[in-house]
Amino acid sequence: MKLTRRILMSAAAGFLLSGSAAMAQTELTFWSWRQEDKAFYQDIIKKFQAKEPGITVKFETYAPENYQTILSTALAAGRGPDVIQVRAYGNLETIATPGYLLALDRQNVPELANFPEPALAAETLRSDGKVYAVPFAMQAQLVVYNKKIFKDNGVNPPKTWDEMMALAQALKAKNINPFSNGTATAWQNETIVGGLLSSMLGKEFEADIVSGKANFTDPRFVNALAKLKDISQYFAPNFTGVDYPSSQQLFVAGRAAMFAGGSYEVANFKNQNPTLDLGVFPAPVLKAGDQALIATYYDGGYAVNAKTEKKDAALKFVRFLATPEYGTAFTNTLKNLSPIKGIKIEDPITQEVAKLAENSMSYLMLVRFRYQEPSGSVLLQSNVQKMLAGQQTPEQAAAEINKGITTYYKPFQK
Repeated sequence: MKLTRRILMSAAAGFLLSGSAAMAQTELTFWSWRQEDKAFYQDIIKKFQAKEPGITVKFETYAPENYQTILSTALAAGRGPDVIQVRAYGNLETIATPGYLLALDRQNVPELANFPEPALAAETLRSDGKVYAVPFAMQAQLVVYNKKIFKDNGVNPPKTWDEMMALAQALKAKNINPFSNGTATAWQNETIVGGLLSSMLGKEFEADIVSGKANFTDPRFVNALAKLKDISQYFAPNFTGVDYPSSQQLFVAGRAAMFAGGSYEVANFKNQNPTLDLGVFPAPVLKAGDQALIATYYDGGYAVNAKTEKKDAALKFVRFLATPEYGTAFTNTLKNLSPIKGIKIEDPITQEVAKLAENSMSYLMLVRFRYQEPSGSVLLQSNVQKMLAGQQTPEQAAAEINKGITTYYKPFQK
């Protein structure tokens, strides 16, 4: 009888303990627009949960084009996820300004010390100077090229604009598409500008634009647009009707030698066609001796919902996403460059991108002019699209871009 009672008491105690453990379990929701990275995040979540067995994370993704609207709507209603993958710069401000995000500092996230100041600036609200997200990637606009096509045709990556034009002409003469780029998807026109014109524009131009010493009618900008118009004859056949997925597929199939766009394309291209041997090079300079540059920006970050009831658990997860361990896995798995200090880069192309990033200018419209309307990005995208379709001259495109930004940018109103 006593033995039976002891067994029953032990069973009851075990039940109570297991019930307490279940009650102590905290589930976080984590939203993202990075649908293509789902497998990576699920693996990362498993590693985090092994370190923090009392916390589980439910990862949910949404279509990139709808994400900001879905997120803003949920946050405005006092809901939304506990942890949020947010975009940077102006897009961050739209959800940080109303108070939807928890401010981060080195007390609640000591790992902020792992980031360079420009990365933190991309996740900082200008009105209060506070950081609202842990940065997750640095992206670069440059040229991705097919090494096999270059080798088979005895050509090398061009360093000057004249070399670029000569290369494109030589490839086209052999019935090889020099570039797979199309312009039907509006935002691609901005990536093309960043990938091909950064060295020609240069850091001094950016500084002059920011200070108001120059504006977008400056000859440096107009002349760069004219050069872009010249090179567009070597884009995909009927390029004005070629959208982003089609331009990607043309390159992935090995039917074009180059793709002007983001460093983030490399992993995507390799996933679709593992046989591709790829390289990258910066925008060609106007004349020999000029500094070759790529255009860089910080892609977004990980934030905490200000209204979450699970703040401690959410901060633990965000802190994990700010460690060199995470940054190394992110960089080597996704072939995107984490801004976290102390990461170890294994992939040769990512190492090359990191080296090129030592000489860079801002991805100008995103970093400087995507805070107010009309956004500099939208102005650049639409007017370059029209220019390349033959509906505007470079001078007219530059004037329209400048006109829109002048409506709110005080340095241009002097």
